[in-house]
Amino acid sequence: MSKLNKITIQGYKSIKKLDQLELKNLNILIGANGAGKSNFISVFKFLANIFNQNLQSYVAKSGGPDVLLYHGRKTTDNITMKFEFGNNAYGIRLIPTDDNRLIFQSEAIFYPGYKNPEGYRVIGTGHSESNLKEAKKSVANYIRPAIRSWKVYHFHDTSDNAKVKQIHQVNDNLVLKGDASNLAAYLRRLKNEYEVNYNQIVNTIQLVAPFFGDFIYRDDIENIQLEWYEQGDPDTPFKAHMLSDGTLRFICLATLLLQPFELMSDTILIDEPELGLHPYAINVLSELIKRVAEQKQLIISSQSVELINCFEVEDIIVTNREKGATTFERLDTEKLAVWLDEYSLGDLWKQNIIGGRPSR
Repeated sequence: MSKLNKITIQGYKSIKKLDQLELKNLNILIGANGAGKSNFISVFKFLANIFNQNLQSYVAKSGGPDVLLYHGRKTTDNITMKFEFGNNAYGIRLIPTDDNRLIFQSEAIFYPGYKNPEGYRVIGTGHSESNLKEAKKSVANYIRPAIRSWKVYHFHDTSDNAKVKQIHQVNDNLVLKGDASNLAAYLRRLKNEYEVNYNQIVNTIQLVAPFFGDFIYRDDIENIQLEWYEQGDPDTPFKAHMLSDGTLRFICLATLLLQPFELMSDTILIDEPELGLHPYAINVLSELIKRVAEQKQLIISSQSVELINCFEVEDIIVTNREKGATTFERLDTEKLAVWLDEYSLGDLWKQNIIGGRPSR
């Protein structure tokens, strides 16, 4: 199983200490601006760069180790992370260097069959790029596919230069990319190979955008660009720039959440999916999220009262910023039972009963 059971993060950005946060199939992070929701999501982008042996480039582009360490190296001397899933886990401890790099103080894989009490095997110390891809231990064969499968999706960019609107290769269709830069090619694949899912995507888009007819695909081409037509006028093609920002983002979300389960990651992370969506579209989105959560794991950051009103108390993780550090707390139905008799989750959030609001 590649779904995350627990995650530990220490010394990373605003996260001073998060010890074994339990994760379920559905995890919706809420909180004020700057509370640290996006920092939590960014952990997985950080991990992807580590796995792909791109750590030093990522650190340099981020602005150096002091940007990634909690309050810089004067306060924090290492970043520690551990990802637990099924019977396996992957753990790292990174330390800063005088030449503004992060190197591995330790990198380890965990499995309860190992002889030492903690069940871990160190696969490297003092190195600058991850050894996980080359690790020959049999347990690494379980860990590598899991980490590779965890995907972060961020559909915020709908500007004229957004990658989702640009021309790309028609054969770039193995997985839907995190920024939907291969959306047209991926939809073409679904239309050709998974017609039922494709039709579900089109029908769901039409619920939110009744003017939408279908996508347009041209024959015998090497490159492709997102094109569509309006209901009743299939002979007039439009490019993606003729869609509103909210409609384009919903198309990306519908494609992600209605693709075949066999093509989905076991763990899917989405940053603020409600951005630019009409309340009705948010209701439709919530149903898609619940459907996926029956089989897959979702980790979502949100600032939408309308969205959290669609979910159960136990689905919500509240993030707060206390004394400069991000805290995380999963809500408890029993503790809120009296309030929930008269108020919705969104009402409790707005009234600061559950936290997750700006504070001094």
